[in-house]
Amino acid sequence: QVQLVESGGGLVQAGGSLRLSCTASGSSFRLASMGWYRQAPGNERELVGTITSGGSTKYADSVKGRFTITFDNAKNTVYLQMDSLKPEDTALYYCNSQTYWGAGLRFYWGQGTQVTVSS
Repeated sequence: QVQLVESGGGLVQAGGSLRLSCTASGSSFRLASMGWYRQAPGNERELVGTITSGGSTKYADSVKGRFTITFDNAKNTVYLQMDSLKPEDTALYYCNSQTYWGAGLRFYWGQGTQVTVSS
């Protein structure tokens, strides 16, 4: 079992920055990847970006060039640096992890952290 604890959300003006962090903890797990998703009211949860244990990243087109995902292996912590924030980035942001489980993967979610961008 893996627990994910997120922090760093809040209220910011358009054009500002926030950094989210998410730490994975538990016993005997090996991370394949971690990432961030978001869900705005009335919308489905969507991918923001992911990073593999090898450091490969993937981003949604809507955040490319503005958001950066990094991973600290020693701390099992993933960070989402969000710059040039827009009101449309307002959402509940969820941390996600994929861990190796036998021949497959298991998925875990954090509790979510609110990001609100005012215009």
